Amino acid sequence: MKFVEPSIFADLDVAARKLVEIANAVEAGQDGRIFIELVNGAFLEAGGTPDQFRAALARTIALGWLLRHESGTYVKFTPTGAEMFA
Repeated sequence: MKFVEPSIFADLDVAARKLVEIANAVEAGQDGRIFIELVNGAFLEAGGTPDQFRAALARTIALGWLLRHESGTYVKFTPTGAEMFA
C-alpha cells in the first residue's frame, strides 16, 4: 500500500498566499503588470499543480489581493494586496 503526502497547496488560503508572494517577487513591467506566465511557472516549480494555480488565482481575486486583466495575460496588485508587503 502506498501513502501519498498531501500537497502543501491543498489548502486554498496557503496556495493563495504563496501565489501573492511569488507575484511580489516577480519584477513588474509597465504600469505594475505582472505577467501570468511568470507567476504560473514559479508556482508550478514550487510544487503546485495547474488546478491549484487556477484555484489560488481565483482566491486571490476574490480576496481582493490581485486583479486579473480581462485578456488573462497579466495581474496587478490591488491596494489591499500591496499593503501585505509594505
